[in-house]
Amino acid sequence: MKLRHWLLIGLLSSANAWAGGLESLETFVRTVKSGRADFTQTVTAPAREGQPGRTKTSAGTFEFQRPGKFKFDYQKPFAQSIVADGKTLWLYDADLNQVTQRAQAQALGSTPAALIAAAPDLKALQADFMLEAAPERDGLQWVKATPKNKDGQLQSVQVGFQGDALAALEILDSFGQRSVLKFSKVEVNPSLPASVFDFKPPAGADVVKQ
Repeated sequence: MKLRHWLLIGLLSSANAWAGGLESLETFVRTVKSGRADFTQTVTAPAREGQPGRTKTSAGTFEFQRPGKFKFDYQKPFAQSIVADGKTLWLYDADLNQVTQRAQAQALGSTPAALIAAAPDLKALQADFMLEAAPERDGLQWVKATPKNKDGQLQSVQVGFQGDALAALEILDSFGQRSVLKFSKVEVNPSLPASVFDFKPPAGADVVKQ
């Protein structure tokens, strides 16, 4: 077979592999209405003045119920929670005993959480993000999401799928900080009680409204 035929086959194969990420995202948003998983998160600050970027790792559990409810429960190294109940976004720092309260509608539009948990369908995502397929790597299909609102702190998000299962998030903010979340023990469409997303500020906690 001539070289140009091999190149053509290679391009077509790559295009099909890349398109798989968009198809996986569409299937995920359409069919996965709730989920539960463990996660590890690695945050790397950009290198400065010849010094390598600092890295911090945390771990916890993640639960969501579409549309608009989710909970990130950080357990290591510090206890923190991020809870969206459909109306309010709560951020709780156990060490500081401080709660930050924000209106969810104003806080979630162009965020990674909107990509995987908040949006009811792909059309809603496309209102806030430009979505494009990305090259397959690490055995995953990827979608790159770039916020249409350029005023936020988020530069881009890449969502990785193994088949139609959510596997990873790679988040790059406007300061050059990179955050990578890897999901494991993923449960699809579990029955989640409403109490999972019912956050009440602990007694004595300092509540800050934004």
